[in-house]
Amino acid sequence: MKHLILSLLCLAFAEGLLRVPLSSRKSMYEELQKRGVLEDLLKHRQYSADNVYTEDLINLQDMSYFGKISVGSPGQTFYVHFDTGSTTLWINSIYCKSDACTHHPLFNPQQSSTYYSYGQPFSVQYGTGSLTGVIGYDTVSMGELTVRRQKIGLSETEPGNNFARPLHDGIMGLAFKPDQQTIVDTMIQEGLIEEPVFAFYLSRNSERGSEAVFGGTDPSHYQGEIHWVPVAQDSHWQLVFEGFEVNHMSTGWCNTGCSAIVDTGTSLLEAPPQYVDGLHNMLGAYKDDSGEYVFDCSIVSSRPTLTFIMNGAHLHLPPSAYVLQEQDSDGNSYCMSGIKKSHENYRDGLPYWILGDVFLRQFYSVFDQGNGRVGFAQLA
Repeated sequence: MKHLILSLLCLAFAEGLLRVPLSSRKSMYEELQKRGVLEDLLKHRQYSADNVYTEDLINLQDMSYFGKISVGSPGQTFYVHFDTGSTTLWINSIYCKSDACTHHPLFNPQQSSTYYSYGQPFSVQYGTGSLTGVIGYDTVSMGELTVRRQKIGLSETEPGNNFARPLHDGIMGLAFKPDQQTIVDTMIQEGLIEEPVFAFYLSRNSERGSEAVFGGTDPSHYQGEIHWVPVAQDSHWQLVFEGFEVNHMSTGWCNTGCSAIVDTGTSLLEAPPQYVDGLHNMLGAYKDDSGEYVFDCSIVSSRPTLTFIMNGAHLHLPPSAYVLQEQDSDGNSYCMSGIKKSHENYRDGLPYWILGDVFLRQFYSVFDQGNGRVGFAQLA
């Protein structure tokens, strides 16, 4: 009877949650083979495995996380970067003649019976890369979730090669900007999710596959309480935290507060430029011939822990999180820093950080639009 009750409770909790695996392992392999990039990727990084679910994440060198969506009626399939640091959902389209677009499937609105557009132009400038295009509206599906009349951008120009990388068919902006009609805003407006919340589990290497959950959280991925931090309204999940420690000793850099955005679309942990050199000196890193900070791989485990103090909670980042171990062409290991300079010294008068994937892989992260807050929990 006890097991039955627990099962019913779990079932009740799951109602209203929409789990969106950030890729299907089998379908992802097939897609990579079709695009001719599987062999190269396998040389550099293993794919995450999950013995419970059939769908999990492909981890492109711990730098990007992509999910499979379909757009239009009938659906046309794309792999997009789930990005809390931007607002626009856009995909490559037949209107794009840039070289970057030639590496990807292109959305053809003429083949969708549910597409419509008023011809409104759009442009986006990211930290790396930019594009222009036209706004349209169509049906977007993720697993069992179908969002109708969703605002999407169809690319027309994509200068450079930033978006030419494998699987980069577009970006799904998930910022906290309700006036921009992100896909989460549409879910809320249409009553598709019970709670105005979404969450991420980002795996590393061979851990369980990453997952995005819309409408709640997935308790199987975290333990203990969720530590909540208020965020600014109409922002890219921008928060203020009150302390930063190295080896459990205060740096004093955030005594009057530090500003940060929580950004699944940024690969690294980005620190205020004025502190980056000093921070790496504290961590025992040194610059290689190309000017990048690296570590002696044999002593990584003894490097200091970083601690972010947020709304009273101490969130620890061990060296295994901020040191990225790679292999060169000869099979030799080298250890790169996962910390780089942010593009701003200050934001709103406070030292500015970007809490990217290097930070987020260490926690289960929850984005609560209803209460204007972001939460972090210890991984299960």
